[in-house]
Amino acid sequence: MDNEPDYRFTLANERTFLAWIRTSLALLACGVGVVQFVPDFGPKPLRLAAGLALAALALYLASTSYQRWQRVDDAIRSGRPLPRSMMPAVIAVGITVIVVLALVMILLG
Repeated sequence: MDNEPDYRFTLANERTFLAWIRTSLALLACGVGVVQFVPDFGPKPLRLAAGLALAALALYLASTSYQRWQRVDDAIRSGRPLPRSMMPAVIAVGITVIVVLALVMILLG
């Protein structure tokens, strides 16, 4: 009897992990870009707040994505239900805050 899970589930879990990492890198790049490359985009304190919020989201994703991958892999291998994650909710709230900051910067500019 083979205890290995269907490889498609394992590879899908890995692709999801890599997508979280790519998203983290994109958020970090945006954070750096807002602070360093668009000096005319709103007041500096708001740009710094947006850049820091983007970098904080990037850090959160990068630091939790491996743990998420590991928990899902363990569940797949043991036949348990997949664990729930707060990652999508945290990212949605974080992006909402950043969008509000961007709208304020646009209106002030």
